[in-house]
Amino acid sequence: MNKKVAFYTLGCKLNYSETSTIGRLFNKAGFDTVEFTDTPDVYVINTCSVTDNADKKCRRVVKEALKISPNAYVTIVGCYAQLKPKEISEIEGVDMVLGAAEKFNIVEHITDLTKKPKAVVLNSPVSEVNEFVASYSVGDRTRTFLKVQDGCDYSCTFCTIPLARGGSRSDTIDAVIKQAEEVAASGVKEIVLTGVNLGDFGIRDGERHDKFFDLVKALDKVEGIDRIRISSCEPNLLTDEIIEFVAQSKVFVPHFHIPLQSGSDKILGLMRRRYRRDLYADRVSKIKQLMPDCCIGVDIIVGFPGETREDFIDTYNFLNDLDVSYLHVFTYSERENTIAAELPGAVPGSTRADRSKMLHILSDKKRRAFYETQLGKDAEILFETDIKDGYMHGFTRNYVKVKTKYDPVLVREIKAAHLTAISFDGDVEITELQETLVH
Repeated sequence: MNKKVAFYTLGCKLNYSETSTIGRLFNKAGFDTVEFTDTPDVYVINTCSVTDNADKKCRRVVKEALKISPNAYVTIVGCYAQLKPKEISEIEGVDMVLGAAEKFNIVEHITDLTKKPKAVVLNSPVSEVNEFVASYSVGDRTRTFLKVQDGCDYSCTFCTIPLARGGSRSDTIDAVIKQAEEVAASGVKEIVLTGVNLGDFGIRDGERHDKFFDLVKALDKVEGIDRIRISSCEPNLLTDEIIEFVAQSKVFVPHFHIPLQSGSDKILGLMRRRYRRDLYADRVSKIKQLMPDCCIGVDIIVGFPGETREDFIDTYNFLNDLDVSYLHVFTYSERENTIAAELPGAVPGSTRADRSKMLHILSDKKRRAFYETQLGKDAEILFETDIKDGYMHGFTRNYVKVKTKYDPVLVREIKAAHLTAISFDGDVEITELQETLVH
């Protein structure tokens, strides 16, 4: 019988695309991919290290894995593995730790599944991490996360990603188009473009060859894909030409996720962000001018060193006045080897928690207000595979989450419907399902 491998992914969409690629490497080597609970011979845990909580999650996953399959060979990859290999190697039950330069050669490294007293650590310096490895997620015919860019050349004072993934680098446009065509042939309805700094697409061998806008225009011509979603783009890289192109595209959807991090210019300066809030407000205004129904998500960090009560209120008021749809709120946590960790003015943990709670409440209000603007309109909904309490869910092109009673015929289909009301749990209810638009 073939050996069995199971995967667990922590963190971002980029990690999910890479886990799928690593899974395909195992399958080519004769392994069968199984569920986490199906007593696999090998566990591969793909980690994140954006917050301390992500590190703790990794430890818990290892512990649970060994409860299920005590003799399984446990390998840790991902950002946490690049940043703290020694720390991970000392977690009881871990057998191998692979850095960013080694993770895509994982099958070659796992030659003996015998558990040994000491973990094997293969971790090259991040300066040697300069190869782009194409990845895309599989297993869900609803959508695919397609990696087109990796690494980052920015130097934000709070961020460890450049230390974990190296410098900015990208695939070629031709290679991305080929992968998109493969995805289309598999029956997937939606592609989500992913990367560490997506708008910085185009760098290869240390030089810029293309712009992100060039990729957007090329992908718009791929046949067989109904929707393409841009996962996240820095405000200084989200140009007018990109916004204007998406506004008239039938494939790219009216949904942007734009990191802000702070609404205080003082804090943005301490973070070494490459824009100020006026530019951010201009991007939002431009989008809403061309796409009034566009959904706009915002990343925000609370409790950054030096953030006074006045700075936080400045951020809160700025966000409250912005025509955005939801917030992803991150509570600042100190990270080793970052400039921010050495800055004065640390914000007490309880204050960070209070500010985070305020912004989560604001996010709920923003999302509901956005949903209310969509009631009474017709929309195209791509239905998901998940079922809960007899209901199924789906998303409109502009990222409104809808619910309806489960119908197996609707799974992975795009249907037109009338948005009628917001349910108790915050989703939008629909009526008047029409003929299937896409088969």
